[in-house]
Amino acid sequence: MILAAGLGTRLGALGGTTPKALIEVGGRTLLERVVRRLATAGATRVVVNVHHHAGQIARFVAGHDLGVEVRLSREDEQPLETGGGLWHARALFAADETILVHNVDVLAGFRLEALLAAQEGGASLATLVVQERDTARRLLFDEVGLCGREDRRTGERREVRPPHGPVRALAFGGIHAASPRLFEWITERGVFRIVDVYLRLAAAGHVIAPWVPDGGRWLECGNPERLAAARALLERDPHALD
Repeated sequence: MILAAGLGTRLGALGGTTPKALIEVGGRTLLERVVRRLATAGATRVVVNVHHHAGQIARFVAGHDLGVEVRLSREDEQPLETGGGLWHARALFAADETILVHNVDVLAGFRLEALLAAQEGGASLATLVVQERDTARRLLFDEVGLCGREDRRTGERREVRPPHGPVRALAFGGIHAASPRLFEWITERGVFRIVDVYLRLAAAGHVIAPWVPDGGRWLECGNPERLAAARALLERDPHALD
């Protein structure tokens, strides 16, 4: 699933006229780049949630062969956030296949197949891409898995269960893989974030595992400065994310 229903407010005027999914980086839209990356990782169907300028995205999908079946999950009244959007689209997923969820404004050069292998080869309910990266909000992991989060702006640090062994604070990369059983445990409804679901489930004893990529670039294009940096990188090296 590609999460693409956001309003794009951090992008200013550009986000007001163009959905993030259709912003071009290196001559291709963010949507096309992420769809093709998921297809390379073995996706047989890609679900894209839409709200902001949904018609533009629908026309783009209808007019382009992206190499895989693409279905739209419409959130007509309002964006349902990362968790609500996933729950809203649940009927569009195969009942017995791992679900890979990817923010549309994230470009990653590492192999998503390795993330899928980590999820399918372990006992976790979900596996999150995380990094040693300087950011205001980070998730806390011990030797078992997710155990809390911290907000460096407010100084808040919250452990949802007693940690086992040393705790690491890692930045969530906007990509995660989950067992289809995850839907059995989502009790939230309406607008909610998937990280809040994972924290609740971790507190209840479910394993939410971290996965740190072994090399490969990670770019987030959600504001003008980061978008400009991504464009500059791909102008210098068109294969930087290959």
